[in-house]
This record gives sequence, structure tokens and C-alpha cells, in this order.
Amino acid sequence: MSTPLTASTAVMLLVGTRKGLFRLHAPSTGTAWRIDGPHIAGYEILHTCADADDPDTFYAAASHAIWGAHIYRSSDRGVTWSPLAAAPHHTGSDFDTPLKRIWYLTHCRETKLYAGIDPPGLFQSTDHGGTWEPLNGLNEHPSRATWEPARGGFSVHSVYLADDRPGRIYAAVSAGGAYRSDDFGATWEPANKGVRAENLPQRFPESGHNIHRLVMHPLQTDRLYRQCYNGAYRSDDGGRNWTEISAGLPSDFGYAICVSRADPDTVFQIPESSSHMRTTVDGRLRVYRSRDGGAHWTALETGLPQKHAYVTVLREALDSDANDPCGVYFGTSSGHVFASCDEGDRWQLAASYLPRILSVKAHLARPGDLI
Repeated sequence: MSTPLTASTAVMLLVGTRKGLFRLHAPSTGTAWRIDGPHIAGYEILHTCADADDPDTFYAAASHAIWGAHIYRSSDRGVTWSPLAAAPHHTGSDFDTPLKRIWYLTHCRETKLYAGIDPPGLFQSTDHGGTWEPLNGLNEHPSRATWEPARGGFSVHSVYLADDRPGRIYAAVSAGGAYRSDDFGATWEPANKGVRAENLPQRFPESGHNIHRLVMHPLQTDRLYRQCYNGAYRSDDGGRNWTEISAGLPSDFGYAICVSRADPDTVFQIPESSSHMRTTVDGRLRVYRSRDGGAHWTALETGLPQKHAYVTVLREALDSDANDPCGVYFGTSSGHVFASCDEGDRWQLAASYLPRILSVKAHLARPGDLI
């Protein structure tokens, strides 16, 4: 039985692992977490998203060593799942590589679904994933020759649409950097000014960066955060310029970063040791929080293991909810899920010994979510 959690509104987590998808539910009464799954058993679940027009519908990016990459859809809040007939992919001899994985999914209003894939490409669908159209302004960008595979894959991820700025889309390429479009994806500009790339001949190149995760704040869409191979950064102008915010963190390396959905200045990050080790620094599992946009950081460790916890937290395995104060959740390479209902002040174990965790997505629960 897992530890109770008390939150202002009940929460359901979609936890993607190497062997399927699990649903975790925490009632607001403080009862223990309940676990349901695995769904889409045997598949890697790299990312999930909710339908912006229909709160009962979820999408999941699934990958199998034999059966390939697919998108699954659920119309009942994750109880049952079915694969879509079509998957986004480059056609003909484009880029000379078949679809390897679907890394990222996001849905905006007016029934538009976006997918980022490996080999790197961004696609959109206006019929719930029935058919897909490439956004070749990014896929065929002149800087593509500077992109190269990263250790975690060669993909488009971290795709965000700014609701208050029609036409604005952000996306990231590993390894290629962050990009911004202001015309619904027709044209794109690199958005990497001020970001270090210590592994490249030029220290501050326009493109070619190994960006691990990009985050847009939903209420202040010019506010972006990113975690890179070299450092954590903040932008206040839609990615035109970046300020490094690594000072105060025990390492400039990591994968996972997320924000409080209510406060653009509150950001959470999980540092990891060097690119050689790629596990928690000093074997201590700590989440770092800043309330001033990364100017100062506080280590949050109450309830987290502080000895011999050599785990990895991947880019999509950290998320926050829409409660106030917000809940924060993350999953580890050891299959453990940790939860905090007070912005990280205290942590509780929600699940343990699941398969390696690839993604965590938090949703405020609805009555039908009870497991």
C-alpha cells in the first residue's frame, strides 16, 4: 500500500513506462494511491497528452521493438486504448530513415493534434490523428545540417502552442536546439541565443544544441525554461534571448524541468551528475525549486532517499498539476513515483517497482477516474 496524499483536488497520473501505461489515482481525502495497469502492455509509452476539446480523451505515443511506433487513443480517461490507423512519418526518401519513435504529442483547441518524431520531424493532424501533414518549415529547415543524433534519440519534442499569440509555436530538436514559429508553422527561427554548447566547436552556435527539455509557461507564453546538455536557462521574450540559471544547482546537467502552472517564476528541476554518469548527484534524490525564475534555488529532499539513490529522471518524467499550491510528480529509472502536494516541500512514495519510467503526466481527476 502506498503513502497517502492530501491534495486540494484529486489527481490522476498517467505514467508511461518501458512496459506499458499505468494510471495512478489519489483521492483528495488523503487515502492511498491506487494503481491501474499496465495498459498498452509491452510497449514503451514515451509521452501522453489530453484532448483540449474533450477531457475524456487521451493520446499516448507508444513504441515496440517488433511492432513499431503507434499512437493510441482512449475515449474513457485511459480505461481502454486503441491504436490509430495512421502514424506520422516522413514519406518517400525524405531523410532516408523510417519512423523510429513518436516522442511527443500535444493537442490544441479546434481539434489539432501535433506529433514530434524520430527521425526529427513535426506533424499535425486536424482529424484526431486519422491523417498527418508535415510542417516542412521545420522539417526542412536550412539549419537541419547542424542537427545530429543525441544519446537519447534524434527527435522533435517539447511542442507548445501559445494560446494568446495566434500562430506562435515552440518546438525543440535533440540535438538541434529550440525553434519558434509565428505563422502557424510555415516558417521557423532558431531560438538559442545565449545558450552554451560546450560539445560543439562554436560555444554559442545559432543551432545544433542538445536541448533536453523546453517548457512554456501556459499563462505567460513569452516565459520559457529549458534544460540542456550544458545548463538550465530562462527566456523572458519568447526564446529570442536566454539567461543561464544554473548557478545554485549542484550540476548543470539534467533532463527534467517543469513549472508551476499558476506562477511563471516558480520552476522545478532535477539535477543529474555529468553526462558520463547521468544519475542523481551524489546518489541523493533531490528536486530543486526556484521561486524567482531561477535566480536562487532550494533543494527539496524531505521524504526522498538521500543515500545510494543512483537513478535517472528523464525529460518527460516530471510534471506539475493545476492545484494551488501545485502538486509535483516524478518517476525514476527504478520504477518509483514520488508525489508532493505542497510544491515540493514534502514528498511521498506513490508507487514503486514499476518498469523504467519514461513519462509522467498529471491531470486533475474527474468522478470517472476512480480506480
